[in-house]
Amino acid sequence: MSSNSFAYNENSGGGEATELGQDATSAISNSGAVGLFSSDLKKNEDLKQMLESNKDSAKLDAMKRIVGMIAKGKNASELFPAVVKNVASKNIEIKKLVYVYLVRYAEEQQDLALLSISTFQRALKDPNQLIRASALRVLSSIRVPIIVPIMMLAIKEASADLSPYVRKNAAHAIQKLYSLDPEQKEMLIEVIEKLLKDKSTLVAGSVVMAFEEVCPDRIDLIHKNYRKLCNLLVDVEEWGQVVIIHMLTRYARTQFVSPWKEDDGLEDNEKNFYESDEEQKEKADKRKKPYTMDPDHRLLIRTTKPLLQSRNAAVVMAVAQLYWHISPKSEAGIISKSLVRLLRSSREVQYIVLQNIATMSIQRKGMFEPYLKSFYVRSTDPTMIKTLKLEILTNLANEANISTLLREFQTYVKSQDKQFAAATIQTIGRCATNILEVTDTCLNGLVCLLSNKDEIVVAESVVVIKKLLQMQPAQHGEIIKHMAKLLDSITVPVARASILWLIGENCERVPIIAPDVLRKMAKSFTNEDDLVKLQILNLGAKLYLTNSKQQTKLLTQYILNLGKYDQNYDIRDRTRFIRQLIVPNEKSGALSKYAKKIFLAQKPAPLLESPFKDRDHFQLGTLSHTLNTKATGYMELSNWPEVAPDPSVRNVEEVIELAKEWTPSGKAKKEKPAKKFYSESEEEEDSSDSSSDSESESGSESGEQGEEGDSEDSSEDSSSESESGSESDVENKRKATRNSKTKGRGDSEGGETENEKSETSGSSSGESSSIEDSSSESESKSESESKSRKVTKEKETKIKQDRNLITRDVSLLDLDDFNPVSVPVARPTPALSPSLIADLEGLNLSTSSSVINVSTPVFVPMKTHVLLHRMSGKGLAAHYFFSRQPCIFGDKMVSVQITLNNTTDRKIENICIGEKKLPTGMEMHVFNPIESLEPGGSITVSMGIDFCDSTQTASFQLCTKDDCFNVNIQPPVGELLLPVAMSEKDFKKEQGMLTGMNETSTVIILAPQNFTSSVILQKIVNVANVGVVPSGQDNIHRFAAKTVHSGSLMLVTVELKEGSTAQLIINTEKTVIGSVLLRELKPVLSQG
Repeated sequence: MSSNSFAYNENSGGGEATELGQDATSAISNSGAVGLFSSDLKKNEDLKQMLESNKDSAKLDAMKRIVGMIAKGKNASELFPAVVKNVASKNIEIKKLVYVYLVRYAEEQQDLALLSISTFQRALKDPNQLIRASALRVLSSIRVPIIVPIMMLAIKEASADLSPYVRKNAAHAIQKLYSLDPEQKEMLIEVIEKLLKDKSTLVAGSVVMAFEEVCPDRIDLIHKNYRKLCNLLVDVEEWGQVVIIHMLTRYARTQFVSPWKEDDGLEDNEKNFYESDEEQKEKADKRKKPYTMDPDHRLLIRTTKPLLQSRNAAVVMAVAQLYWHISPKSEAGIISKSLVRLLRSSREVQYIVLQNIATMSIQRKGMFEPYLKSFYVRSTDPTMIKTLKLEILTNLANEANISTLLREFQTYVKSQDKQFAAATIQTIGRCATNILEVTDTCLNGLVCLLSNKDEIVVAESVVVIKKLLQMQPAQHGEIIKHMAKLLDSITVPVARASILWLIGENCERVPIIAPDVLRKMAKSFTNEDDLVKLQILNLGAKLYLTNSKQQTKLLTQYILNLGKYDQNYDIRDRTRFIRQLIVPNEKSGALSKYAKKIFLAQKPAPLLESPFKDRDHFQLGTLSHTLNTKATGYMELSNWPEVAPDPSVRNVEEVIELAKEWTPSGKAKKEKPAKKFYSESEEEEDSSDSSSDSESESGSESGEQGEEGDSEDSSEDSSSESESGSESDVENKRKATRNSKTKGRGDSEGGETENEKSETSGSSSGESSSIEDSSSESESKSESESKSRKVTKEKETKIKQDRNLITRDVSLLDLDDFNPVSVPVARPTPALSPSLIADLEGLNLSTSSSVINVSTPVFVPMKTHVLLHRMSGKGLAAHYFFSRQPCIFGDKMVSVQITLNNTTDRKIENICIGEKKLPTGMEMHVFNPIESLEPGGSITVSMGIDFCDSTQTASFQLCTKDDCFNVNIQPPVGELLLPVAMSEKDFKKEQGMLTGMNETSTVIILAPQNFTSSVILQKIVNVANVGVVPSGQDNIHRFAAKTVHSGSLMLVTVELKEGSTAQLIINTEKTVIGSVLLRELKPVLSQG
């Protein structure tokens, strides 16, 4: 930079010197000396000229040098006006550097930055993602309240940006806006909630940081995103991982029960020291209940484990504190190796890690005992590291390793680092108090140190010996005599004061030495330190009260007279107090009678404790833990809840992405020929074989095959186990699902056959299995069902031929991924049997027109809704979901499956539907009363509700023998429909009849990933129970359904336009339902 400075001065220095009349300054500058004033001034002038140049190359060069100045810490704020002019430059490189500069100085030069605010707003629409992000950063750096609405709007737009980098910057801007205007909190929370759903690993860390800053108490925002954050954690950038792990640690402490209950029995010895008998009894009662870890709790522990190998020390420390605070004690030991590995890092990292290890080693010594040698002190360690290692070695000391450690300590005492040597002596003293077997050995070693040449070592030894002797003073009279002789040589005030205090406390045991020590101290009283003077006064008072010889009393009087005129007022006050207390006169009160008891009372022995003992109430790895005081912004970890909150809040309706390439696997087809679909006898024989095979393969497969009706007839237990099993096998389930789904998909016909098998549930093995698991009502009808099957098969054959044509046109679209089996959520057993469904389908088809044929649902979402929470229901919990199947109780009714769970430890009797509070026209078919539900038991029943093609709420009472609970069911508009199959020609014909007032439409901006037909299909059928209509045009997607109550057609069209827009059209006579459905579909298709 200096050579450039000289060049600037040579170019422009002469003119400036002439103008200012300072030839001397110019001469100095030109001679090569860098001036403090002129050179900087001229350099900036030169940069200004370059920024005002017409050439982009000159501007770019100037901006590079300015950013270089900022990087070196130089002030470039006076260039702000010249730089801000280039904010509208068309050159991308210049614009990037200008934004880098503006982010740095926008807060300082707010007025000038506000002048360019329109440019920043335009830049938010720039095609380049870096420019959009930089504009948002600059905008959020202008900390002026007047532009808060503009910032809020910019953040909202950026949060929906297609670029994850821009969305990441939106999350950063949230924190800046919140600090500027906290009143925007509610609106910012909405943006945070939206960004938390983002699947990009780039955004995750930043939005969680914004969550922690703005609304750390809104745990409800995390529920639905918990599993996603756990699974994304490994791929998030390192500093994002730290923030997410700390947040998830706090979340786990509020949502899961303590995993330490199972380990309490192993560590009773450690607990007994701190806990009372009552607390131990309470814990013993709790320990009787078996503990099972929540699958989500296990998911967090499992997904964070690989991060212990991270190259970032902060990530390793974050995972370590997570394991320490939320994992079972038996599993926490895994972190010790990773923490010891961090001791090879820089001294700053070592310091923090050792502090945390010191806290851990107090409670769980066994974790770090195998790595004892890793904590031996090196000569190159700084004092702060040495002291922490000593602390850890003391915590790990036990009868087995104390001899090794004492030999190590002997070496440390000889260290040239006096502070470290003194700390070692204190460590020896603590070992002596903690391990009684070596107390005498340590005491003898400390006495030997009294003859050390180093005064600090001797002084510290005296202080520690004094503490040890307080525990058993009667046995160590010789040591006290030896220490009295050291008064002549020791000059450290603390050591001299300790010796005097020790002699005073034991003056009756050393009656000859004590008066002589007082005599020597009286001579040097005026030259002693204040601390020593106070102990001399105390020694004199104690001898006055215990030694009746006249010379002791005179010595005390002499010392009291010296203290009376001392310069320190503490000593003068102590002198007056002692005189009035021990020297009787007419003014002495009743207190003087107790003078001996006051001075020679039995003092409790000091408790030598670790300075890290009280730090365990702070979260490990935090600033508060390091400082041992609550820092600003610190959030305490909550205690474990006694009862875990409802885990279903974390259930998310998962749909496998359809954008994946579909690869038929014809090889698997040989195992299950399609002809068995129609063969009753063969299918019945195969059902038992497949059920036994599924049992032997895996729990996840048996659970899924049980849902498909292949194994329920032989093993009811296996299905219940798979439902209550750990969700930690979610990934295995998905793989097993996909494998089972690919069987029999060699070509489109085979695929459709297999699909129909699972969706229509027409196979007789499914019939027999579900008949066994269904209610008694369906059991009694089994004979009549078997007779009607033959008729049903003929109808199904005709239906399948029609459907094959439809699905062949849409290329299957990987529809079987929509199968409910692929969702890793335990699905309740349907209350109606597949044979009944097939019969009903046949009946519906026979009564309907040739154009409109009711088809099977393309997709059944497994989202369950809470009907009655277990807390409100006094242990009875109820959830419901819409099965999207024709209702057996009436053709105008919507089928609702209700699952009842008994979460208490007692039987719940007589569960039934009580008083109904239904709107006019609405009807309800209730389930038969349930006599009793065993503790921990679960049962699924079916209801039918005629909602009259409206989304009104059906309110009623769910009653037991003792109580009645008010509950209600409100249907989503998409569940008021039944899918229909029709040709494109029929669709257009019906659509032409439903125009004008019967048509509602809107233009939507599609996210890029929503442009594929498979994703559009996924989005639509997830919201509404509609059927797919084949389309001859790639850019038009059609769906058809009819309302359950009135049978009115509902036609949905999605027409893709140029760019990223699309038109959504809904044609129906039921205009209210049509407009509601339009409102629900619009955001689903717009968002990514």
